[in-house]
Amino acid sequence: MHPQHRTARIALAVILAAAPATLAAAGVSHAATPAASAVTAAAVGLDDPHKKDIAMQLVSSAENSSLDWKAQYKYIEDIKDGRGYTGGIIGFCSGTGDMLDLVQHYTDLKPGNILAKYLPALKKVNGTASHTGLGTAFTNDWATAAKDTVFQQAQNDERDRVYFNPAVNQAKADGLRALGQFAYYDAIVMHGPGSDPVSFGGIRATAMKKAKTPAQGGNETTYLNAFLDARKAAMLTEAAHDDTSRVDTEQRVFLKAGNLDLNPPLKWKTYGDSYTINS
Repeated sequence: MHPQHRTARIALAVILAAAPATLAAAGVSHAATPAASAVTAAAVGLDDPHKKDIAMQLVSSAENSSLDWKAQYKYIEDIKDGRGYTGGIIGFCSGTGDMLDLVQHYTDLKPGNILAKYLPALKKVNGTASHTGLGTAFTNDWATAAKDTVFQQAQNDERDRVYFNPAVNQAKADGLRALGQFAYYDAIVMHGPGSDPVSFGGIRATAMKKAKTPAQGGNETTYLNAFLDARKAAMLTEAAHDDTSRVDTEQRVFLKAGNLDLNPPLKWKTYGDSYTINS
């Protein structure tokens, strides 16, 4: 994974343990308003299985330069971004807590699995870039575990719990269709949940200062332009994300075309590479 593809996870160990009230304060709501429900009921959301697969392909084009997102269960490396190892379908990190949570969930599902013995080391390196207690043995075992459908399911589960479901639920509450739901999902993948200015919640708050959400009576396209503007500004605060093509030549392309339901065919570029989803 190229450093520009890296997700910027912010205090995940704290965020993931937060109570619902704390999550709400961080900009993640799970209760759709009547107005939002009226908007989204008529369209297929990103949680539709086919649309979700499209979303995963779109993210993978930016995170892994490939549409084959299912090939990424086995991926793991240290991309030297200060977050330790990065691995799996969503870029779980040993230094930010979500890799620890993933391996713990895997162990809950399958006690005694090949990665369970690394839980103490993952707890020690959390919050650092250290490989202590991990190293080549860990990365080799990760690749082995990736062949296990239970580990694949654990990755899917944690992706949904931490990133996909909160993003889609919030987008639906804001009255956004599939494209807006994807814009939220891609933002939370890169910037992490939270309420600081460069987290997902902070980006959304900045956008809402510029435009009303559809649930507030605003225009969907106008609001999404404001959100993408805020997202791009957040990306530019970090050198590793100074290539903003996943906004400029991907999401903005769909928005300019008026494809608010994110319907194929889809053609876009990330980091200069061209991609197409025809159906």
